[in-house]
Amino acid sequence: AALLLTACGDKNNHNEATGTFEATEVTVSAKSSGELQVFAISEGQEIEQGKEVGHIDSYPLQLKKDQLATTRSQLDANKRQLAASRQATNSKQLDLEMQVATIRQQIANAQRERQRFTELVNDGAVPRKQLDDINYQIKVLEKQLAAAREQIKSNNASLAQQSSGIGAQMDGIDAQQASLTVQQAQLDDQIANTLVKAPITGTVLEKYVEQGEFVSTGKPLFKMADVREMTLRAYVSASFLDQLKLGSKVRVAADTGVGNPIEYEGIVMWISANAEFASNKSSAKGNPEGGMHAVKIEVVNDGRINIGMKGRVLL
Repeated sequence: AALLLTACGDKNNHNEATGTFEATEVTVSAKSSGELQVFAISEGQEIEQGKEVGHIDSYPLQLKKDQLATTRSQLDANKRQLAASRQATNSKQLDLEMQVATIRQQIANAQRERQRFTELVNDGAVPRKQLDDINYQIKVLEKQLAAAREQIKSNNASLAQQSSGIGAQMDGIDAQQASLTVQQAQLDDQIANTLVKAPITGTVLEKYVEQGEFVSTGKPLFKMADVREMTLRAYVSASFLDQLKLGSKVRVAADTGVGNPIEYEGIVMWISANAEFASNKSSAKGNPEGGMHAVKIEVVNDGRINIGMKGRVLL
């Protein structure tokens, strides 16, 4: 808690607002449950933002991820098999269509030969039997053409039904793979949560657990703070507020407890609009309402200011 003192006059006619130094503190909690297999931090240690300082057991999650990968591989194999079956059916249909085209060409050739031999027979150049053979050949080819067309027609109906079935199975596999993708993303997130990282650059203030302990989700692991910039929270009476403006620079004295207080330059970051409490002493010093206003002053720390250290604003 801030030390709540009043603004008063000293021998040099300097008025002071007194309080304590604070820093933004962050408590890091476990995002996963399991054995804390690695936890390499100590109190007072400086840690960079994003640095990995611990690791919760992720083996069960990794097993689930491997199982999903196996299932995905099986689905891929099923999908390839269905595609191959569809390709084989299409290839068979294409062969029939090529066969029809060949028979048509043979019929066209035979018809031209029949025309030529008809003229030869009429001229008596060749026996009629040759013409009869050509006519017979054309009839055979026409029967073959009719049979091939009927086969194509039948195959088209079967192919449509088979293609519909394969398409439905493909859609089912795609849906399963989409579900696997979501599950894998969830597992990746859960595995990432087993890594304990520093959310800010700062100093470890307290350590709550040790390596090897079982931790549950939400359990506090350690607390840290960024002490590169400190905030002096002080209280000043309303009669001296006109000396403090947002963004203005003021002199701040830190009481290190060793020797004389050390002065720093600070910047006023916040001023409370309302008095937070009443003080008889402040009233006696010229504040008719007896109210004290909280102010926050940001100071760059050179390493000598600690959290909870007393400080003064020199007004």
